[in-house]
Amino acid sequence: MADVRPFRCIRPVKELAGRVAALPYDVYDRAEAKAEVEKNPVSFLSIDRADTWFPEEVGSYEDCVYEKARELFNGRIAEGIFLEDGEESFYLYELTMDGRSQTGIVACSSVDDYLNDVIKKHENTREEKELDRIRHIDVLDAQTGPIFLTYRPVKELKELVDRIKRTPALYDFVSEDGVRHRVWKTASAGDIKGIREAFERIPASYIADGHHRAASAVKVALKRRAEQADYDRDAPFNYFLSVLFPSDELAILPYNRVVKDLAGLTEDEFLRAVSKDFSVRTVGAEAFSPDKKGHFGMYLNKTWYELWPKDGALPSNDPVKGLDVSILQDRLLSPILKIQDPKRDKRIDFVGGIRGLSELERRAESDGKAAFSMYPTSMEELLLVADAGLLMPPKSTWFEPKLRSGLFIHRLK
Repeated sequence: MADVRPFRCIRPVKELAGRVAALPYDVYDRAEAKAEVEKNPVSFLSIDRADTWFPEEVGSYEDCVYEKARELFNGRIAEGIFLEDGEESFYLYELTMDGRSQTGIVACSSVDDYLNDVIKKHENTREEKELDRIRHIDVLDAQTGPIFLTYRPVKELKELVDRIKRTPALYDFVSEDGVRHRVWKTASAGDIKGIREAFERIPASYIADGHHRAASAVKVALKRRAEQADYDRDAPFNYFLSVLFPSDELAILPYNRVVKDLAGLTEDEFLRAVSKDFSVRTVGAEAFSPDKKGHFGMYLNKTWYELWPKDGALPSNDPVKGLDVSILQDRLLSPILKIQDPKRDKRIDFVGGIRGLSELERRAESDGKAAFSMYPTSMEELLLVADAGLLMPPKSTWFEPKLRSGLFIHRLK
């Protein structure tokens, strides 16, 4: 059963919500983040990436950066940019992009559910990527970036959400990228009870996006437990900020690949090697995106090709081996291009589907040699991998639209 709780939210005042809401901190490099903050100083990115306030010679992970983040956070509460709700509430968060909407329940999820695999994962985390957010959460004494969770749809939750959405929205704005954001507050005792009890009957939730942020929040909680032998199990630090969406409302975009060289092969040798295991159809200059599972686009020397395994036998008994990203890795990238560990090999890079095929072409013609367009992993594939206790290859999923930071903040005490 999933332990999902309401919380006392710190959030922006209504008239500033659209300016405060920011894309996740790790979407930007330092120069891009600095430009965004200069353009909009009230953006939450200025707190999420407080290194933007310092010259380049100051490292992004120095103590002064986290102290600046805390100073800005507390200062903006004092200035009235943020307010703190007086009662514990759930919130609904709807994002609409390209005519498709998804609505999640903003809540605090249990650290113990994470540790006990009631919250299921589908990728590993790397400690060096966690350290920054661990310090950020610990110094601010707050969680500022929600974890994107999903669950298999439940009729009673959908009906409850639909009813609440017929009331006036707390926030309603369109961000610069054209995504509409609407938020509703759910403070009635009956609705809170209904949401909690519905999740108590759900056997599992799943991390869709934000594995490193989730791991960081959990490690802060474990640190505080170690510091407090008689800690209260209901203490806020034992729960982390999350938005839970029904899986049938979500869409995964492809996560495409670019390789820097052909492992010493000429283009003709490479095409012959690929043709041994794949059927190859020349598409031409028009960008090609596969429209079915088990098919791949390949861009090489200004020409697009369609590839699919000759034997047509896509494994079905292993949910990881059957993923398109695994098929490409196991049957082409590893044996032909000698990319054995895509997580660490500098000869491969990954391009989110939101950037389009023109970005693949640009990369293949600038700092790369070939590119591969993918058919997206499905939500059901993600759930099956997580249910089996297995892990996906790196960069298997790209979710859009991205949840904004700064709209919901959870204090740890």
